[in-house]
Amino acid sequence: MKPKRVLVRAIPAVVLVLAGCAAPTQPVTERNSTLTQGQVQLNLQVGTTTKAEVVEVFGAPNITTRDSDGVEVWTYQRSARVSQSASRSGLWSILLTPGARGAGGLLGTSSSSGFETTSRMITLIIEFDSADVVADFRSRTADF
Repeated sequence: MKPKRVLVRAIPAVVLVLAGCAAPTQPVTERNSTLTQGQVQLNLQVGTTTKAEVVEVFGAPNITTRDSDGVEVWTYQRSARVSQSASRSGLWSILLTPGARGAGGLLGTSSSSGFETTSRMITLIIEFDSADVVADFRSRTADF
């Protein structure tokens, strides 16, 4: 095989190996999945948290507006489908010892399974002051 062909075939392999060694970046969709009531309470503090910190934790907002007083308002709305499945099985038995009425026994099994799907929606509304710091926030969740 000619050296030029070997080089042409080796370059893509080297690029793939180097790409695999690169530090992984977190896509916006993974950051957005951290929008929970707990994360809101842990990461937002009125008068302290900046816009940059909000974006770092929750990603880009769904809607940005300004109210009649010129206050910037960011709205996040996320939904998730939560699925749970469960199964249970058991073994039960009754063994009677020999006595005046004779020997006997009973052996059986039981099982059950279930599947449940619910939807969860969270809405977070953040107001910023003129210094781009959180002035107020509200969040609501709904399960259906």
